[in-house]
Amino acid sequence: MDGNGGADLQLFMDETTFYNRIVLGSLLPTKLWDPLPHFVQTWVRNYIGGTLVYLLSGFLWCFYIYYLKRNVFVPKDAIPSNKAMLLQIYVAMKAMPWYCALPTLSEYMVENGWTRCFSRISDVGWPAYFVYLAIYLVIVEFGIYWMHRELHDIKPLYKYLHATHHIYNKQNTLSPFAGLAFHPLDGILQAVPHVIALFLVPTHLTSHIALLFLEAIWTANIHDCIHAKAWPVMGAGYHTIHHTTYRHNYGHYTIWMDWMFGTLRDPQAQVDESKVM
Repeated sequence: MDGNGGADLQLFMDETTFYNRIVLGSLLPTKLWDPLPHFVQTWVRNYIGGTLVYLLSGFLWCFYIYYLKRNVFVPKDAIPSNKAMLLQIYVAMKAMPWYCALPTLSEYMVENGWTRCFSRISDVGWPAYFVYLAIYLVIVEFGIYWMHRELHDIKPLYKYLHATHHIYNKQNTLSPFAGLAFHPLDGILQAVPHVIALFLVPTHLTSHIALLFLEAIWTANIHDCIHAKAWPVMGAGYHTIHHTTYRHNYGHYTIWMDWMFGTLRDPQAQVDESKVM
């Protein structure tokens, strides 16, 4: 929160150091990571964590919907080829080192007391925590909607950044692995609202870190082409339309921003239109 004292800042440093030791200490020899500066340790931890979350969630998701439930959720002729999914993994993994710079930077700013973060939920109490979390998510939803929309509307941004992601524009080219297959700067820009929110609303540090990494799972979900019909969630049914029309459904978690700003297109309405035609 505003005006963090030295004791509060030490809590942030202790917390991020603990996360570094858990991840790096479990996966790497101590002599490889312990001498590194704290900032570099944090980046390595975020890189390892981001890579594991992306690959594990993607492989498990694909195994379930394409093999265990073959022809249940996705018709056989709509399943992406292994070549297409490997290309998506390649694009995502090239960008991953850059993606991980953003949470590393946000943690650095928190550790230095530049944000409105708090370390312990007991600092504000559970009711205030949930209110702040709701405001944080609204800021993120609003910010990602407009960032995503401008990546389409500003032609150079689309041509040089966002078009990398939109080569996946049919059901048989979209997969959970497409969720992070962006130009590095594109992926960072769309995550920036998470960091901006830290300066606007008191935010629990661990919740902020968790929400950033859950993006890998969420984006896997909205690229699997399975319409879950869970209103008002911006699920894969809505996002698949975005990949085919390019002008609708820019939202992230929910459909509300698209509804408010006139860019919403409902999957069921599109099905009904196709039947009439």
